Amino acid sequence: MRPNDSVVLTPHPQTPAAGLRLEARAERGAGGRLRLAYAVIGEGVRLPPPARSARTDELWRTTCLEAFITEPGSEAYLEVNLSPSGCWALYAFDGYRRGMTSPLVRAPDIDVKRSPDRFELSAEVDFVDLAPRGAWRLALTAVIEREDGAKSYWSLAHPEGKPDFHHAAGFVLVLAERP
Repeated sequence: MRPNDSVVLTPHPQTPAAGLRLEARAERGAGGRLRLAYAVIGEGVRLPPPARSARTDELWRTTCLEAFITEPGSEAYLEVNLSPSGCWALYAFDGYRRGMTSPLVRAPDIDVKRSPDRFELSAEVDFVDLAPRGAWRLALTAVIEREDGAKSYWSLAHPEGKPDFHHAAGFVLVLAERP
């Protein structure tokens, strides 16, 4: 990924941002691979302690970096959850919040760098045969929990109303099909 490929995520208007900045990058790799990189800049973010990499549900209950992937014209999508702890989850949906399954895939390679005023997470996810064909539409998102317990919900685009990362309005980043 090149530095100029970064995009800035914005907090949902109903949730506090408190001096944070979030940047993300996404790159389509060979086959069904997706490379993701997130940088969370600012102090006071609650990070889960490092753990052995494992598929884990409900990562979104604390600081979690996410990507949603679909193809144009399809209701089906994939959801990837990446925790700064090193844990992860992958879900497949038939349509908006329905038909959820947890397909078997190889654990993503996750790398986390921490400092007092910044953390970075990069990952490579291999979807094997699950990857959408043709162009990919992505929603890059994040749940950020502050040390005081307050949560903010970040995305490239937010639908009206409450935070909803599954909503089609958030799938705004397009990655072209690899030649």
